Amino acid sequence: MTVHARLSIMLLLCLSLAVPALAAQALPDFRDIVKSGSPAVVKIFAEHRVGSGSRQMPDLQDIPEHLRRFFEFRGAPPEQRQRMAMGSGFIISDDGYIVTNNHVVEGAESVLVRMIDRREFDAEVIGTDPRSDLALLRIGARNLPALALEADDDLEVGSWVVAIGSPFGLDYSVTAGIVSAMGRSLPTEEGENYVPFIQTDVAINPGNSGGPLFDLDGDVVGVNSQIFTRSGGSIGLSFAIPSSVVRNVVAQLKEHGRVTRGWLGVTIQDVDKTLAESFGLSRPRGALINQLSEGGPAAKSGLKPGDVILRFAGEDIDTSAELPHVVGLITPDTTVPVEIMRDRKRKTLKVTVGGLDAEDSYALSNEIDTANGGGRLGLVIENAPEDALQRFGLSGGVLVRRVISGSVAADAGILPGDIITLLGSTAIKDISAFQRAVTKLSPGDSVPLRLVRRGTPMFIGLKLGE
Repeated sequence: MTVHARLSIMLLLCLSLAVPALAAQALPDFRDIVKSGSPAVVKIFAEHRVGSGSRQMPDLQDIPEHLRRFFEFRGAPPEQRQRMAMGSGFIISDDGYIVTNNHVVEGAESVLVRMIDRREFDAEVIGTDPRSDLALLRIGARNLPALALEADDDLEVGSWVVAIGSPFGLDYSVTAGIVSAMGRSLPTEEGENYVPFIQTDVAINPGNSGGPLFDLDGDVVGVNSQIFTRSGGSIGLSFAIPSSVVRNVVAQLKEHGRVTRGWLGVTIQDVDKTLAESFGLSRPRGALINQLSEGGPAAKSGLKPGDVILRFAGEDIDTSAELPHVVGLITPDTTVPVEIMRDRKRKTLKVTVGGLDAEDSYALSNEIDTANGGGRLGLVIENAPEDALQRFGLSGGVLVRRVISGSVAADAGILPGDIITLLGSTAIKDISAFQRAVTKLSPGDSVPLRLVRRGTPMFIGLKLGE
């Protein structure tokens, strides 16, 4: 064997020994996080009493005495069944405050907390916030191990994270993974969207709900809340509530027992490529206002339908889903700067944010500013019927009867039945206003068109040919 061959073999042997060592050094070690964090993690049992399904007995006092014996209950009282919900949580102060998910304790008659040393405590529900799916509990104990809700601003996609909880009742299980995305929007059944979720591929299963999500420094960066699954178990799509949201909610629940969050009173939509061009934006971005709540904070502060919100309280708004996340964290009655695009010009307004209590719901007014459209666009129109205007709360508009195939309107996605209320910055009251507005358009123009479709207002970008 030549010297060269012997050297090659030795090099390969060295590499084979070095690669596993290098790989081991690259992987994080979670042992210290688990040792320091586990004592503050708790298992939560929420008891619900459910009737056995037997028929409700009538009030005997309302029955004549000679018939009462036929209704008198004989035997044991009606059976009550118990349903036990189970989840996780963690202690946030040494005097017994505990954070978990609202859905873990919602509607419970009693809540029991079990610690890692097997001690058990009855818990008082201090307050809940269904909009963020958070709940604050308290147990009667002192000098408890606690976890701090640290800032999550440094968390990035690709960062390692660790979860501790009780999936399927398996106490104090540890799973790890990476952050898959930040600021995920998961609207509730009511269409509300106040939580910019942290998406991870950490294995989260039923029973993990309410448990902490740690970064590699051992800081709590989120509360595990929900998963996306087709099987009932983890498929690598789990979502945690960021610590910034948790801190805000916990502080309010501690002080008031309820949560009031910032409210603007608008409906919004994303800006696509055509709309961006029509508004004078270099790229699709921002939250486009298409409706205002009558007398709401936005309307009082001078915002208008057609404004594109680019920055709110110093935070960039890249998509419409980001706006509720920012507004919801602002203390009501706070005045903040809002940068908008209006009439193709940037403008900054001072907006005073309103408040939305935990028990409140709101509906936007159907009153809408009117708008315009035109025959060059490939539309067959008529004045909107009075009953339609009344039904949708409109003061005027034109009804689209037909859209010519291959026309500007067809390319933009306008449909028969749409009521056009705005073209560019011009309000449309009737056909004459529509026609006047269209004659002002020049070849190559890009303009926003506002319409009402089945009661829902929206903007569509309209681009004329050269």
